[in-house]
Amino acid sequence: MLTDAQLREVALTRGEYSQIVELLGREPEPVELGMFGAMWSEHCGYKNSRPLLKTLPTEGPRVLQGPGENAGAVDIGDGLAVVFKIESHNHPSAVEPYEGAATGVGGIVRDIFTMGARPIALLDSLRFGPIDRPRNRYLFEGVVAGIGGYGNSLGIPTVAGDIFFDERYNGNPLVNAMCVGIVQHEKIMLARASGVGNLVVLVGAGTGRDGIHGATFSSVEDPEESHRGVMQVGNPFLEKLLLEACIEALELDGVVAMQDLGAAGLTSSTVESAARGGVGIDIDVQRVSRREQGMNAYEVMLSESQERMLIIAREDALEPLQRIFDHYDLHADVIGTVTDDGLVRVRDGDQVVVEVPATLFTDACPTYTREGIEDARITAARMTPIDIADLTPDGVADALLALLGAPNICSRESVVRTYDHTILSNTVVSPLAADAAVLRVKGTERGIAVKTDCNPRYVYLDPYLGGIHAVVEAARNVSCTGAEPLAVTNCLNFGSPEKPEGYFQLQQAVRGMSAACTALDTPVISGNVSLFNETGNEAILPTPTIGVVGLLEQVTAHATMAATAGDTLILLGEAVATLGASEYLATVHGQTIGAPPAVDLVQERAVQTLTRALIRDGVVRTAHDTSEGGLLVALAEVAFASQCGVNVDLSVLQEANDQRLDRTLFGEAASRIVVAATESQVAAVLSAAAQAGVQAFVLGNVTGTDLVVREVTSVALDVAQQTWRNGLRG
Repeated sequence: MLTDAQLREVALTRGEYSQIVELLGREPEPVELGMFGAMWSEHCGYKNSRPLLKTLPTEGPRVLQGPGENAGAVDIGDGLAVVFKIESHNHPSAVEPYEGAATGVGGIVRDIFTMGARPIALLDSLRFGPIDRPRNRYLFEGVVAGIGGYGNSLGIPTVAGDIFFDERYNGNPLVNAMCVGIVQHEKIMLARASGVGNLVVLVGAGTGRDGIHGATFSSVEDPEESHRGVMQVGNPFLEKLLLEACIEALELDGVVAMQDLGAAGLTSSTVESAARGGVGIDIDVQRVSRREQGMNAYEVMLSESQERMLIIAREDALEPLQRIFDHYDLHADVIGTVTDDGLVRVRDGDQVVVEVPATLFTDACPTYTREGIEDARITAARMTPIDIADLTPDGVADALLALLGAPNICSRESVVRTYDHTILSNTVVSPLAADAAVLRVKGTERGIAVKTDCNPRYVYLDPYLGGIHAVVEAARNVSCTGAEPLAVTNCLNFGSPEKPEGYFQLQQAVRGMSAACTALDTPVISGNVSLFNETGNEAILPTPTIGVVGLLEQVTAHATMAATAGDTLILLGEAVATLGASEYLATVHGQTIGAPPAVDLVQERAVQTLTRALIRDGVVRTAHDTSEGGLLVALAEVAFASQCGVNVDLSVLQEANDQRLDRTLFGEAASRIVVAATESQVAAVLSAAAQAGVQAFVLGNVTGTDLVVREVTSVALDVAQQTWRNGLRG
């Protein structure tokens, strides 16, 4: 009988172990137990999230491949598809931030090129504890360096992302990496083993002991207290060789499937390829090239050594396949064959150490639908009246500077400069210049816009509403470039689903995401779940990170945040804002209370559609979402991008906000976009807004050298910009 400690080592419960014994009709062998632990972990098996994920919309007229493969794919015209996915590398980054982040980048890149797509862009969505604490700064700087070190060396630009700081990420940072690639429709490769007798070929790096139990490590709490030996070590230069070799190999007719060795390594790649294809796989671990002596079958099957790929190929393709990998100085080991019995059979020479139907690892993985109960403390925080004195005009400048210098709002220039966003020469709109990055699709007139987003404070205070906000804001950022949002990828970062409070957050956030994706016609085509993000029994802020890809039919017809002196500033959308869950309330008053802004999904769609039409028709070339910090922060950001002051009259908005200056200037709301138009185009903007049923308010002009709110305040542009730029400096 296994001890509780032995079961914890493989992240299985006593009940799950009993289920395995019943399914097999016997006790599992040691290697089988390790494989079940990996495949039934949350990271691979989605046992707490799968029932919820099934409620998300996943189909649409442009969807070529939805969830279930290494990444999703959508049609962008001209026979081309954009392939994209986001994944987490949270627990490893909490232990060793540089390698944790670097190997997170490596893993998501492999998910893209295993689909046959050439990666063209990376995005990163990061969460840390307060940056003024030494440990958090160490994690922050290590993660940023790891992303830059791997991505830059690999030759893939990092073009966008988002960063958020909060006390609840102490000890458990979030590192979510997204990759985007381009492929011709007919060259999309799936990871479905087929063809009895076809060869199973393990290519790339040698296998070592790094990363053993990585998948189970990502499915337990307290990352710094468990499994310090599971860290993977990446080699971006080796990954570059693997990328080029795999893309070249996919030109061979005899290559029928390809699967990344990510979480759970050889275990997940063989099991998932066999299960998807409805076949069996028979391999011998003694044929696996190793870089360490004395490795046993358990270690080989559970290793998460990086830069490896599994290929299913016909025998007639073996010689050209090996020539390709020899050219790139990479291993190409024939380790087994495809069988017709549906079994995953692992041999260690003459000894069979695993013989289990592939579907027992996948389809038989238990799923749990739990009862979610909201934490009473959060309910109380959301319902707490916001009882603070309104700002006086004399206090506005200090409040604005406090927000501009706050870590959640200030400039990300120091981070962006760590990354090479120009390599491959696809980046048309660079980081910081617009709400989303814009990339050209070479060989066409088209472009794509990409962005990640999530306001975890909103999700914490109201998970359903916060899930909606995560989707609509990421889509709004893409719409602000003029691109039409096509589809969504998501990374669900939450605490323990085994606690009623944690499950409630996950359940409600997914409900909100589903509602928003349905309303905006942006199906979810890929994603990842990272649960059990807790330290010392304290969960992170619930963080359903959303990545959105949008399409520009004409890449030259895009907008940025920059306006021209003399342009008129117009607010499209909501006049009424709220202080609930706002950055103003957190930064200036130290409070996380109140309800997040309401979202009218019909209005949200109308505002985004209107903005895209104005940009497409050349009426405006400036668009910027108002999000954290509210309207005055958004206007300041437009001024920084324009290198010119603004002069606005917000008295009409103040009336709509009960004459409160704080709500008018720093309150937050959904469905709001600031656009800038030349004087001759103002009437066209207002007319289009009226026809679309969207409110529009003329605010003032881009002019001068100050941030001026008439009859309220004036702040020198250079002072405000310097404060904004210094926010992340130690």
